[in-house]
Amino acid sequence: MEIQGKIIQVLPLQQGTSQRTGNPWALQSYVLETIEQYPRKVCFEVFGSDRIQQFACKEGDEVTVSFDIESREFNGRWYTSIRAWRVQHGLVAATTPTPTATTTATATTTTTATPTTQQQTAASAAPAAANTSFDSVDGDNEDLPF
Repeated sequence: MEIQGKIIQVLPLQQGTSQRTGNPWALQSYVLETIEQYPRKVCFEVFGSDRIQQFACKEGDEVTVSFDIESREFNGRWYTSIRAWRVQHGLVAATTPTPTATTTATATTTTTATPTTQQQTAASAAPAAANTSFDSVDGDNEDLPF
C-alpha cells in the first residue's frame, strides 16, 4: 500500500537490544499528513537503523511511503503497526478521472433536476422534455433526482 503526504513530526528514536538474540534494534516513528481536501494524519514506523539512515526523513519533507499494515494480539488487546518498507522523497502523480466525464454527468443531473430559465426556454422549443425519465409510476412529475 502507498500513501502520500508531508512529514509533520518526527518522533523520538526508540532503541534497544533483543532479549532473544542479543542484537541491537532501532525504531523511528513519523507522523505524515495527507494532502487532500480533508487531510488525515498517519503515524508510520521505520524499523532498522540502516533504513532510518537510508530514508532520512525530516519534518517538512513531502514523501510517498510504501508500507505494510500488521495487527497482533497481546494480553487480549490488539495493536496495529504501519511499517514502511520504502520512502520516496517527492510526490508521485496519481491518476485522476477525466474532467469531461465529470462535467457531463453534472450537467445532465443539473438539467433534469432543476430547470433554469434557459432550460425552460429550450424545453418549450423542444416538446420532449429531458425530465420525463424521472416521472413516478402514477405519472406525477415530482422533479426528484432519484
